[in-house]
Amino acid sequence: MRVRIPIPRLPPLPIVPTPRTLVLLTLLAPIAVVVAATAPAAWVIAPAAGLALLLLVLVDGWLAGKLVNFAYHVPADAEVGQEAHIRVEAEIERDSDAALPEAALGFDARLGEGGAASFLLQPTGEPGMFAGHGVAVPQRRGPGELHDLWLRWRGPLGLAVRQKHVALDAGIRVWPDLSPVRSPVLQSFLRDSQFGLVARRIRGEGTQFEALSEYEPGMDRRRIDWKASARHTSLYARENEAERDNQIVFAFDCGQSMIEPVDGLPRIDRAVSAALTAAYVALKGGDKVSLFGFADHPQLMTPFVTDTRAFHRLQSAAAELDYTPREPNFTLALATLTARLKRRSLIVLFSDFSDPTSAQLMVESVERLVRHHLVIFVTMVDTELEELTTTEPDTLGDIAVAVGADSLARQRQLVLQRLRRMGVNVIEAPYDTIGYRLIDLYLETKRAEAIG
Repeated sequence: MRVRIPIPRLPPLPIVPTPRTLVLLTLLAPIAVVVAATAPAAWVIAPAAGLALLLLVLVDGWLAGKLVNFAYHVPADAEVGQEAHIRVEAEIERDSDAALPEAALGFDARLGEGGAASFLLQPTGEPGMFAGHGVAVPQRRGPGELHDLWLRWRGPLGLAVRQKHVALDAGIRVWPDLSPVRSPVLQSFLRDSQFGLVARRIRGEGTQFEALSEYEPGMDRRRIDWKASARHTSLYARENEAERDNQIVFAFDCGQSMIEPVDGLPRIDRAVSAALTAAYVALKGGDKVSLFGFADHPQLMTPFVTDTRAFHRLQSAAAELDYTPREPNFTLALATLTARLKRRSLIVLFSDFSDPTSAQLMVESVERLVRHHLVIFVTMVDTELEELTTTEPDTLGDIAVAVGADSLARQRQLVLQRLRRMGVNVIEAPYDTIGYRLIDLYLETKRAEAIG
């Protein structure tokens, strides 16, 4: 969105003194006291000096120039955790070479920490034209608003500034981060014939029957179809095809533990980015993908997407996953998911836990899910907990904190070990590697024909 706002020449913009002017006025006070004490007849020097400084401020403000017009350009969309650049242009009519103009933006805290960004405007090469970029780094998905823009520019003496404030009516839609999908590493991997625009049908692997062919020496004897060979009085072997059209569900816990930040972003946003990366690979591999979100109750479940051309539907659905500061109801959520699935599927569950009670409820619900489906449990390494357990304590309080953190870490590992014994594939890794770990495990599972 680009908006250009003409500025009327009348009335002129106000002239505001700078901190330098205030410092000079402060220095004049002791001088006035000294003059009054040593030469009372010369008292007029102090007010004369003050008036002279005021006159310099007015002249400096006049030399700063007039704002003719300015424009701002706000991108319509941005991705969480990625920079969004807001461009501001200003045309200032002045003859002197004063300091560069400054701009400041005020926006929703969703669009950046602190809700503000300030920056300098640089000359564009055209007379009186200046431009610059403010950077906002969205912290959460959803619509974010920009509500204020300030411009100010100094005079050549640095004693006065002109300033302009405008209330903005602009917004940025914040989407999930898809930078891993666009990464050169993943794109190079997807150029392989198995995941290209036209996926190659892989014969000789898998369990899905494709065709019969005459048996030739060197073939695996286990592939011989004895019934077909008996009918044709010649040996025939089965050619199988790697199974496609598997159902994959990415389930997100949107509750209390998943909205805690990891390196500046909520865990749920890290999970969504990893899931969309794996979902894109799964769609390339010919499988069907759906998203399921829940907290204290189920939030959404998308229809199964079968083609990468419909990937934007998954992105839009993931953007609607809410941040819910309540404990998740695993029993209700996973029972609802099981009821909606009509065939065996691969379910990738993104969740976390901070206390044994919630972990116990989660394990019981996952245990019922494993009876009918293949489950992958994905959780992020708790770096804060690791730091508390490994940092050398200095006081008795530090020792108590370290002991408590170590107890929580042990309970966490016991829960993950219990999930593994139930047959759940567990991924515990830093947030920036879970996406690729998940892709590796998905491909390994697919090659083993363990989903269908």
